[in-house]
Amino acid sequence: MEFSALLTSAGINIGLCALFLSLYSVLRKQPHNYGVYFGRRLAEEKFRQQVDYFSLERLLPTAGWIVKAYWCTEEEIRRVAGLDSVVFLRLFIFSIRIFSITSLVCIFGVLPVNYHGKETNHGRIPAESLNVFTIANLKEGSRMLWVHCVALYVITISACILLYYEYKYISRKRLAHITGSPPGPGHFSVIVRSIPKSDNELLDDTIRNFFVNYHGSSYLSHQMIYRKGSMQKFVDNAERVYRKFVRVKMSSFGQSRRSDLSRCGLCGVRASSFQQYRNKFINSKKPDLSDPEVIEAQKDCPGAIVFFKTRYAAIVASRILQSSNPMLWVTDFAPEPRDVYWSNLWIPYRQIWLRKIATLAASVAFMFVFIVPVAFVQSMMQLDQIEQLFPSLKNMLKKPFFVKLVTGYLPSVVLLLSLYTVPPLMMFFSSIEGSISRSGRKKSACCKILFFTIWNVFFVNVLSGSVLNQLNVFTRPRDMPSMLAELVPKQATFFITYVLTSGWASLCSEILQVYNLVYNFFRKCIFCYRDDPEYGYSFPYHTEVPKVLLFNLLGFTFSIMAPLILPFLLVYFCLGYLVYRNQILNVYYPKYEMGGKLWPIMHSTLVFALVLTQTIALGVFTIKHATISSGFTVLLIIGTVLFHQYCRHRFSSIFNSFSAQDLIEMDRDDEQSGRMEEIHKHLLDAYSQGTTNMDNSSSSRNGGAPIEMIMEDPAQDAQDSNQELCDAVKEVTGSIQEHADEM
Repeated sequence: MEFSALLTSAGINIGLCALFLSLYSVLRKQPHNYGVYFGRRLAEEKFRQQVDYFSLERLLPTAGWIVKAYWCTEEEIRRVAGLDSVVFLRLFIFSIRIFSITSLVCIFGVLPVNYHGKETNHGRIPAESLNVFTIANLKEGSRMLWVHCVALYVITISACILLYYEYKYISRKRLAHITGSPPGPGHFSVIVRSIPKSDNELLDDTIRNFFVNYHGSSYLSHQMIYRKGSMQKFVDNAERVYRKFVRVKMSSFGQSRRSDLSRCGLCGVRASSFQQYRNKFINSKKPDLSDPEVIEAQKDCPGAIVFFKTRYAAIVASRILQSSNPMLWVTDFAPEPRDVYWSNLWIPYRQIWLRKIATLAASVAFMFVFIVPVAFVQSMMQLDQIEQLFPSLKNMLKKPFFVKLVTGYLPSVVLLLSLYTVPPLMMFFSSIEGSISRSGRKKSACCKILFFTIWNVFFVNVLSGSVLNQLNVFTRPRDMPSMLAELVPKQATFFITYVLTSGWASLCSEILQVYNLVYNFFRKCIFCYRDDPEYGYSFPYHTEVPKVLLFNLLGFTFSIMAPLILPFLLVYFCLGYLVYRNQILNVYYPKYEMGGKLWPIMHSTLVFALVLTQTIALGVFTIKHATISSGFTVLLIIGTVLFHQYCRHRFSSIFNSFSAQDLIEMDRDDEQSGRMEEIHKHLLDAYSQGTTNMDNSSSSRNGGAPIEMIMEDPAQDAQDSNQELCDAVKEVTGSIQEHADEM
């Protein structure tokens, strides 16, 4: 591909970015779009909508959001969005720092050497082929390869220093997060599954007797998980109706007509009155262990949540084997109430390993099936193959601009559209895998998408063509470095355009929130709904983290091979840093917290990118007969692997376990301050599926929940939800009317 085709692709994406950012700065000012662009602030009820009056200022693009996003401190972001958002933004900070250094070294050092590698008469730069800017333009045995070796050392040493300080910094943040977080139900709770059944006693008594016998000094209480009963279904549906009332009350229509609605027989009751009825329903639904229905329900009980008196006791109970048979009395550290993935608690523990194997096999199979669209994308890079696939386009392919558009822009767009099918499927695989927490499910999906992206976007695109068709990759694995060294520079043009389309354009699509914007337009302008829908989405770490890590990998691998990619990557990281800060502050609502556990995955992937870069460079130096550079590169690979092992032993345990010293000191502080008794009282009503699903409601944020813990049957709930909601409306209306008559 010629340099002019790259400029064409860059011009298209720069135009799209300018258009999207201008539209965003205008659309965010429109009152009817507040629910789209300020979802987090609306969910926390800290955003007051302005009066809908016309103003010319609303139609003018401004950059005020950039200033607000940039000057917001890291502590403010941690306070409103949690530690995970801070870790994600630290990845951008690392990327900006390392690729600023890499760009200076490679643009001013390596790129001129590549361009003047062969003694040829260069023409005008726009008419030059992009291959003259890659390492493939150097002759075999060139003495200038030492420049690439020195640049590789500078990049690796700088990256290792920055990675070490980032790991150290985030480790301190995680320790501060653990010691500084308020007491939560998950700190004192353990999930117990695979409980042995007994014909002589109820399952409730079996659980109590076991933990009293073996954890008598620290055991507090427990709650069992039941199937959803009819009374609890009514309570849940009443909650849904109550939330609907609150949404109507909080809407602009409800605010303007509050005095009229307050005298209505249906809406005049205060929320506290409704809450009193809800509490009556809940208290009446406490399980009676002598009830035959309760006895029958306990036979199918999947497990229980056991509460302990201290954090330390809960951690110890979750980490050790409870029985000599490891398949019985299986304990796991309980997630926070809003983080529990209830539907997976019904899965028998003996099925977990089978599910993991099945999902792994399905993920690998899908990775190989996805080679088909990748091969189609690579065929679009060759004009002769396009003419064979689409004979009707022969006349159009003779036009220079159309050729530049097809070969320089469309392949990366087609690949980007194909990749949109990956996150939902990988999230589905992670769901059926058996994770008991939503954060664990998202972390598992993040790893799957990361492996999928690196394999299909990088390796398959690089190895596509004759090498992949002849299966030389699998028959000659020892020749992999030389194969990559030969093929990676040839794919530099494709990955540069991929950074433009999947990087720049996707950031603009992210900030514009295209899907929510269109949905909001049809809802308010076509169907004339006045209330705002709930846009309190959690941040999609499982899609964004693999994307950023892939761009880091591309930046490292092409830094000395094709340095032209570096300026485009640096622009992406700078723009992404501002865009994601804005989205975290205004759009995404943190429903649960992973505690920064994604950073070890990020660190390992970045080190892998460094080792892969060094391996490809070793293959290049071998092909070019640069013996001295090859020897120094081997030493560099060994040093990078040792650095990773040091960081793993030094910091990774902080992210996988808890310090006994910190936990005991936190327990002592709570006991000395008198808070421990209050914490124990709140533990018994902390976990309930009916309330934890309502992430945006105030009751769920404050920890209010029914006392009984239930297990929902998704299929039955989907079948009966409409009828139950109608019945709930009737019953709630009748109850409120009776209450009004009594008063």
